[in-house]
Amino acid sequence: MLLLLRACHPGPTVAVTLLAALVAAGVGHSAAPLVLVVLAVFAGQLSIGWSNDLLDADRDRQVHRADKPIASGDLSTRAVGVALALALAACVLFSLLSGLWAGLVHLVLVVGSGWAYNARLKSTAWSWLPYAVAFGSLPAVVTLALDPPVPPAPWMMLVGALLGVGAHLVNVLPDLDDDAATGVRGLPHRLGRSTTQTLATILLSVASVVVVVGADGPPPAWAWVALASVVALAAVGMRGRGRISFHAAVAIALIDVVMFTIRA
Repeated sequence: MLLLLRACHPGPTVAVTLLAALVAAGVGHSAAPLVLVVLAVFAGQLSIGWSNDLLDADRDRQVHRADKPIASGDLSTRAVGVALALALAACVLFSLLSGLWAGLVHLVLVVGSGWAYNARLKSTAWSWLPYAVAFGSLPAVVTLALDPPVPPAPWMMLVGALLGVGAHLVNVLPDLDDDAATGVRGLPHRLGRSTTQTLATILLSVASVVVVVGADGPPPAWAWVALASVVALAAVGMRGRGRISFHAAVAIALIDVVMFTIRA
């Protein structure tokens, strides 16, 4: 079980599920619909994480990724395949129980985008697109699961897309060298480390601005304080090098997520 958890990309899986739960609570879901949405998103993220490690097993072996239990031989592909099939079945069930439109958006645009990235797009210049579509669509999964269904506010989808692309750029940075050695050439690999860090900082900072000015009602004082913090971190990220820029971008992303869930 622990090896399966390691292979599911637990960080992103928990982060995306928690984001969906917080937004669902913020838009007014009662307990039962909220649980269905959370279970659907969690199962979908498990399927994306396990499919990623299954499809990348040969590449991970080439670069001796000891943190990948399939590549290291500690976890069999059969065990992951069974877990993946169960996760997909649960994802379909819980997605459709959340409502037809919410379910279709989740299955096609969120989970489908994750699988498209794993299967092909991660090695192309379009590697950013699945992240933009999936994260931009996630608010729609939550609001369309309301009774009656409600379309998401445009600013929420824009912030989701910006966060998604920014997360993609930041997430790839530590693995650029290993990816290049195995033939993966997504957008960050084509842009290079420095340009990728700069672009990630810009996109995440723009997301901060949209959260502050896009949501209904006048921005509260804390939102302006948070935006000022983002500006300071962006300045550090632009001028810094290596890990400093990386950590600045991660900090901006965390602030964005907190602001987004409060303002949703």
